Amino acid sequence: MDNDRRHAAVVALVELGRSQNYRDRADAGHGLAGFAEMQEARGPLLELVLDAGDTFVTRVTAVAVLRRRDRIGLTIVASALAVANWNHGDWIHTAIRDVFSIFSEERDSAMQLCEEMLQDPDDHVALGARQLHEALAEIDPVLRPA
Repeated sequence: MDNDRRHAAVVALVELGRSQNYRDRADAGHGLAGFAEMQEARGPLLELVLDAGDTFVTRVTAVAVLRRRDRIGLTIVASALAVANWNHGDWIHTAIRDVFSIFSEERDSAMQLCEEMLQDPDDHVALGARQLHEALAEIDPVLRPA
């Protein structure tokens, strides 16, 4: 990996995430999700999940980080859920259903990660992990292993 180029990409996407245009912010959230393992991307991703200007940005960014299907993405969404207002929370729950309603194995794996995150020393992560786990438990995935 070329860390300088990855850093430059994150810097550019963070700047795009500050745009007045909601489509630019949604594109930034979608793009930054691919760099969520980089510490400098996490704060801006959380801000975009909780975008004050448009919940379209919330949904697009939440879907993108959840599609990572890893602890980093789940942690960002859990942190957002812990502080989200009802409107943002509703769109985050829509994103959760969008990502985890097809394959039971993916939903079950996310639930297991959430159970581990319940012990996180960050209170926002632990609280959000509980909410995320509850949302995942309500999903009845379409496809199950044979």
